[in-house]
Amino acid sequence: MDPISIIEISASIFFVIVIFVIALLLPSKVRKLSLVIAFSLTLLLLLFFAIRPFWVDYQVSVKTEQLNQYLEGKYPNQEWGISREVGRRYNPYDLEVIFEKEQGWTYTYLVVNETNICQVGWSPPEGKFPNEGKYFEDNDCE
Repeated sequence: MDPISIIEISASIFFVIVIFVIALLLPSKVRKLSLVIAFSLTLLLLLFFAIRPFWVDYQVSVKTEQLNQYLEGKYPNQEWGISREVGRRYNPYDLEVIFEKEQGWTYTYLVVNETNICQVGWSPPEGKFPNEGKYFEDNDCE
């Protein structure tokens, strides 16, 4: 598990414990309502942590398809592979492309939406400059 996830989960557990302690310390007139609210917040946090990975995976699959369509329009009759860095420290929407005819080069694309796709990074082989790549794009994301 990533350190960021551990910090998020620990902070959420601390938050839930504080909410429950406060709910138990309130007068008996509002204790039941405050416990229901604390339980509801706990349930929402659990749902958030359970659903978020599936939501990110869904968004990545949509953005991968959008990137495929972009590359098919920009580089017809070319072959490529699309992957992404896994882990919380990486932007899940940065997709890495390796073109079949240019092994050793990795291009990173940011897919904002279907009309806003741009190359945000590249990894050339040692001794090469980024602008020497066949598929190097010098554009800015909007």
